[in-house]
Amino acid sequence: MATAIAQRRDSNVKEYTFLWEGIDRNNRNVRGETKAASEAVVSSNLRRQGIRITKLKRQTFRGGSRVNEKDITFFTRQLATMLKAGVPLLQSFEIVARGHKNPRFARLMMDIKGRVEAGSSLSQAFREHPGQFDALYCNLVNAGETAGMLDGILDRLATYKEKILAIKSKIKSALFYPITVVVVALGVVTVIMIWVIPAFKTVFANFGANLPAPTLMVIAISDFFVTYWWLLAGIIVATCIGLAFLHRRSAAFRYLIDRLSLKFPVIGTIIEKATIARWTRTLATMFAAGVPLVESLDAVAGASGNAVFVAGTRRIQTEVSTGTSLTNAMHNTGLFPSMVLQMTQIGEESGSLDGMLSRVADFFEREVDDAVAAMSSLLEPLIIVFLGVVIGGLVVAMYLPIFKLGQVI
Repeated sequence: MATAIAQRRDSNVKEYTFLWEGIDRNNRNVRGETKAASEAVVSSNLRRQGIRITKLKRQTFRGGSRVNEKDITFFTRQLATMLKAGVPLLQSFEIVARGHKNPRFARLMMDIKGRVEAGSSLSQAFREHPGQFDALYCNLVNAGETAGMLDGILDRLATYKEKILAIKSKIKSALFYPITVVVVALGVVTVIMIWVIPAFKTVFANFGANLPAPTLMVIAISDFFVTYWWLLAGIIVATCIGLAFLHRRSAAFRYLIDRLSLKFPVIGTIIEKATIARWTRTLATMFAAGVPLVESLDAVAGASGNAVFVAGTRRIQTEVSTGTSLTNAMHNTGLFPSMVLQMTQIGEESGSLDGMLSRVADFFEREVDDAVAAMSSLLEPLIIVFLGVVIGGLVVAMYLPIFKLGQVI
């Protein structure tokens, strides 16, 4: 009983990673790392091995920025490359950790390495960090470990994540420019309304003449801004916080927003094509790794990124589990174009479903590229017209009384 209690206490002792250098019994310089509770324990263990310590330092990974999807994608490619080159798994994690500039990422790598050293499988170690490694990632790694082809699965997974990251990056870059211009325009209009127009109003008060209707309208809007700016700011902030809260907590609201986003002109088409590309790419990757179709669909639903497609995938999963073919189940949702259904049917009949789905994903990724380029060229003149109407309209409205005064003189 006492021995069991002592073992339990020892297992709760916090251990740290120490880097050491020293000289062995043959007067050779040696170095390494070890885990222990303190420097004294490390020194004692090394002396017992006949090593005279010349340098001993605890390895720390303090601070650092959040580990993002780009970090995980780059790590997956690195790990796949090193495993294919014959580098041992634990040494690969050590190389990645020491070569990364983000201390938080290095700490994540060393934690996973420690769990693998303690006897955990790689997929189980990844599952301990769901914020960085989702169910799809862990399931694929588990499939690779089971089949004995971890390097190949990681290579396929790295390719998948690189393509998904490229799609997201293209959509973000396409939306960044118009959103930035609109935000700057709103900022300029606010400054004009609160500070510039009141100065014109003071000047116009000395004219002693009736002001044109556009000028009176702009002055009235400016008075409202000056008087109730705090109310407008509060409404905007409260609306943003409320929408973010509902989107995070309410599945029905999330479904509504995602359905509306698919119906937006131009942008909705891009979102739909990007979602289909991500959906087919994910399913192709899972199926090629040997994951059963029903289990693959479970991961595909989480990776689709759109609540409408999540609900549709759940329906497909239910129908497939009861014996319906994948093509018919996809057709029943009404979410997929006929080309996707035809390619899926050919893949099912020929036994090359993963290859057909990969071709569908390639096609829709190219469609997204073309749609983003077309949207960018379309938005530029629309944004110029928008700025001209808004800013130019305010300027003309405020200079009309001056023009009128010049005609009178």
